[in-house]
Amino acid sequence: MSAHAAYGSWKSPITADMIVADSLGLGQVRFDGEDVYWSEMRPVEQGRNAIMCRRRRELEEALPAPFSARSRAHEYGGGAFAVADGVLYFCNESDQRVYRARVGDAAPPVPITPTANCRYADLAVDRKHRRLIAVCEDHARTPVSNSLVAIGLDGRAEVRTLVEGADFYAAPRVSPDGTQLAWISWRHPDMPWDGTELWLADLADGAVANARRVAGGRDESIVQPSFAPDGTLYFVSDRENWWNLFRLRGAGAEEVIPLDAEVAWPPWVFGESAYGFLSAQEAIVACNRGGAWRLGLLHLGHDRIEWLDCPCIEIHSLVAANGYAAFVGTSETQPPAVLRFDGRTRRFETVRRSTANVPEPGFLAAPAALEFPTTHGHTAYAYYYPPTNRDFNAPQDERPPLLVTSHGGPTAAASPALNLKLQYWTSRGFAVLDVNYRGSTGYGRQYRRALYGHWGVADVEDCVNGARFLAARGVVDDKRLAIRGSSAGGYTTLCALTFHELFRAGAVYYGISDLEALARDTHKFEQHYTDQLVGPYPARREVYRARSPIHHVERLACPVIFFQGLDDKVVPPMQTEQMAQALRTKRIPVACVEFPGEAHGFRRAANIRRALEAELYFYARVFNFTPADSIEPVAIENL
Repeated sequence: MSAHAAYGSWKSPITADMIVADSLGLGQVRFDGEDVYWSEMRPVEQGRNAIMCRRRRELEEALPAPFSARSRAHEYGGGAFAVADGVLYFCNESDQRVYRARVGDAAPPVPITPTANCRYADLAVDRKHRRLIAVCEDHARTPVSNSLVAIGLDGRAEVRTLVEGADFYAAPRVSPDGTQLAWISWRHPDMPWDGTELWLADLADGAVANARRVAGGRDESIVQPSFAPDGTLYFVSDRENWWNLFRLRGAGAEEVIPLDAEVAWPPWVFGESAYGFLSAQEAIVACNRGGAWRLGLLHLGHDRIEWLDCPCIEIHSLVAANGYAAFVGTSETQPPAVLRFDGRTRRFETVRRSTANVPEPGFLAAPAALEFPTTHGHTAYAYYYPPTNRDFNAPQDERPPLLVTSHGGPTAAASPALNLKLQYWTSRGFAVLDVNYRGSTGYGRQYRRALYGHWGVADVEDCVNGARFLAARGVVDDKRLAIRGSSAGGYTTLCALTFHELFRAGAVYYGISDLEALARDTHKFEQHYTDQLVGPYPARREVYRARSPIHHVERLACPVIFFQGLDDKVVPPMQTEQMAQALRTKRIPVACVEFPGEAHGFRRAANIRRALEAELYFYARVFNFTPADSIEPVAIENL
C-alpha cells in the first residue's frame, strides 16, 4: 500500500550516502594482451584515481596508493595511463610526472620524466623505439606551450620534443610496425570539435620525418585517429555533419559507412575512443544519436554494420584487441560497469561494477524522449523523468515541482542512461527535465554549432521552453519550477534566472557569472572558446556584458544556492563569490557552499554528499515541504 505524501517529501532508498558509498567513477579502459585495465575515481579515497586490472581472470589493483593516475593537461586531463607487457605507465596527479611500475611487483613506481612544470597526457607506447609518445603541456614557458614528445624508457628521465608549432596536440598514434606516427593538431580560436588537422609522418630512426597534413582544417573536426592491424589509418570526421568513420586511401579519405549518428564525443579529455579493431576483418563501433548509444560490428571487407544486442545505452572508452572489446557501459536500469565483449561468441561479460547499490525498479523513473518547439522555429530535445517511488503517491490535486537540468560543456549531452544523482530527485517526488539544448552533442555538427554566437540566449530559451512545454500540459506545477546546472550549465542556469521570470529557484555549481572575466582569466585550452560562443573579445565587449548575469542582478528576484570548489582553475571562485555577494546586497535569498581542495567538479565523497543534501534542503525551504531525510541545515541568507 502506497502512502500519501507531498511531492518532495517522499522517503527514498536512493540517499546521498548510497550514491557515494563504495561508488566508483569508471574511466579510461586499455588492453594489454587479453588483460583489461581501467581507471576508477574513488570518492571515499578523496577522489584518488586508481588503476585496476583483470589478469588471468583475477581482479587486482595495478597502482598502489597513494599514487593517483590523473593528468592535468588542458585542466580536464585524460589518457593518463598506458600499459604494455605487464608494465604500467601513468601520469601521477600530485607532481604530473610520468611513472613506470611493473604490475604485481612490490617495488614502488619509478618516475621516468624529470622534475619540471610539465603535464603529460594521451600516453602511447612506441614498442619499436622503446619509448612513450605523449602530449606535453609545458607550464614553465610563457605562454604555455604544447607539443608531442618522446619519453625514453631507459631510466634516464629523458624527454625529447618530436612535434611542435601548433597551439594544441592530441591523439599520437603509432602504426603497428612502428614506422609511422599520426596525430591531431589545432590552433586558436578553434576548439577540437570545430576544426582540427590530421597529420601523418614517418618515423626514421625514431625521428619524425616527412610530416604531412592528410585531412582536416578549420571547417572539419577530425578526432580519434587509429591504425588498423593492416596499417590503414582510420579516423572520425564530421565533414558530412555527423562524426562518422573514415579511412585514408592513397592521397584522400573515404567514408567507411555513413550513419546519422556520432561515432565520437567532444574531446574535452584525452584518450577517448568510440571504435576499435577486433581483427583485420572486423571493427567494433559505438555511435550516439540524441544521447542514446548503439554498438555494432563493422565488417571491413564489406563495409557493413551488424548491430549488437548490447545491454548498454551509454558507452565510453571503447577499445578492442585480439578478438575482444572492452568499454564502460551504462543501461537505463544498471549503473556504469566495465564490460568485456567476446567477438567470437558475441557475449558481454561484466568485469567491474561502479557500485553494488542498485535501486529496485519501483524507485527508478523511466526517461521519456521529448521534442518540443523553441524560439525562431527551432526544435529542442530533452529526457523527461516523472516522480517515481513505489511507496508513495501525492495528493490528487497536487502537481510535482519540476527540476530542469542544463548540462555542461556546453557540448555535452543528456542521456537516458541510469544516473543515480538524477534519480535522487525523482524518487523524492520531483519531476526532472534533462535538456539537450542547442549546442548539445548527438544531433550532428549543425545542431552543435547552432549555439555559436547565441550562448546565454539559445540554450536558455530551450530550457525555458522545455519547462513551459510541460507546465502548459499540466504535467508539473508552474509555481514550483527550478533549474540547476554546473560549469557551462551553471551559466545557463544563472541566465535563465536573471533574464527570465519563469523559474522560482536555482542551483548553480561552479557556474559562470561574468563572461568578460572568463574570457580574460581562463586557461589556455578554452582561452578563445567564447569567441565562438559569444563573439570576439574585446571587439564585442558590449555583448559579453549584456549576457553576464553579474551586470544584471537587478533583474534576478528568486532564491539561488551556489556550490564552488576553491581550487577551481576553469571557473575561478571569484565568479561565484561576486554573484553571491551581489544577491546578498539585493536582499535576495542566497546560500553559498564552498569546498576547499575541490577543483572543477567534486570528487570527494563527503563533498558530493553535502552538495546533494544541501540542494534538497534549499528546495525544501523555498518550496515549503519537509524532506524525509535528516539533513544538516544550510545557511540561507535573506529567506
